[in-house]
Amino acid sequence: MMNNGPVSERERFLILDVLRGLALAGIALANYPEFALWTFLPGGEQAAMATAEVDKIVRFLQYMLVDGKFYTIFSVLFGVGFSLILTRHSVSLFMRRMLILVAIGFCHLMFIWSGDILLLYAVGGLMLPLFIRQKDRILLVIAISLIIIPVALDALTEFAHVDFAAPFYNFWWLQASKQGITEENFASWLRDADSYGAMFAFLIQGACERMWEFVAGHRLSKVLGLFIIGYLIGKNRLYARLDKLPLKQMLTVLLTVSLPTSALYAWSAVNNHPWGLTVHSSLYAISVIPLGISYILSVCLVFVKRGPSMLMLASSGRMALSCYISQSVIGIVLFYGLGLGLGTTFGLVTIELTAFIVFCVQTVLCRWWLGYFRFGPLEWLWRMLTYGRYFPLKK
Repeated sequence: MMNNGPVSERERFLILDVLRGLALAGIALANYPEFALWTFLPGGEQAAMATAEVDKIVRFLQYMLVDGKFYTIFSVLFGVGFSLILTRHSVSLFMRRMLILVAIGFCHLMFIWSGDILLLYAVGGLMLPLFIRQKDRILLVIAISLIIIPVALDALTEFAHVDFAAPFYNFWWLQASKQGITEENFASWLRDADSYGAMFAFLIQGACERMWEFVAGHRLSKVLGLFIIGYLIGKNRLYARLDKLPLKQMLTVLLTVSLPTSALYAWSAVNNHPWGLTVHSSLYAISVIPLGISYILSVCLVFVKRGPSMLMLASSGRMALSCYISQSVIGIVLFYGLGLGLGTTFGLVTIELTAFIVFCVQTVLCRWWLGYFRFGPLEWLWRMLTYGRYFPLKK
């Protein structure tokens, strides 16, 4: 018999919340260089900063250890969550939950930050029910194929000159020119935007840029493949029997493959893909995703031995949606002209330290919040819209 409510506090699996907390930390590290507008600065301006030499090292380490790894974790957890919902509810409830996430993601993309990932997750989530009747082996083949397909598509672009993303790129810059945004003022626009109207003008073209990024990076295919891997993990309840899994052996194999290839991927990224787009895309597939899964295995190993010590990290994981959106709001306050206007001011090492501090403060606040309330504020709203009824917020 299916339950008619969300997972209770007693039914939660702490490891899943811990992993969400870890993913949130990494996503802050990945996103804040864009919030701080450092990513958009010309190379000469980046090189003129006081921390430029250290920033080169940090940039390499960011590509090697951060880029793509934490959205990999979130994507796998999304698939696990799908399996959990199916054990308690109908597919129709999951679809309703995804449609609400479409609305949340669209609002985040259009009115807060152009780097939104929620809309992509919601679209991918709406496709997940297509796979639930397949056998595990077939699902694994589909997942791996979806992760590898972008390599073939990039090879078509490089060697056959079939550019799937070109129309989106052209449309993006058409919209940017309508708003008066050019390559010359792209990095400084949000820093100087002292009204929401000026910020919204950037967000309009930013939404178009985000669509181009999704198509150029074949993100839907990658994310959907990771969703299916997470679904398989959840379907077989691997998270509930960590002590019976060969975690160390799996971790050793994955690190042996992913660490050297991640170093090669980072070198390729910071040097503008000298081996070509296809090689760079191949390095992504065999480095970024395996290393992200290695992070999951590492946390699981620590959790098996020291689970209670990770409660603080689990607090932010339980409020993942609220934390993700609030990271955007904090980024606006710190770096845009609407707030303190500190964008383009700091080097990469300072920005990453800021991102880490923001996450630590969020984690402390989440622990405090959950001492009094059952859900994070946005999680509470999402649950009520999903189930169509009121849930008490206060404990």
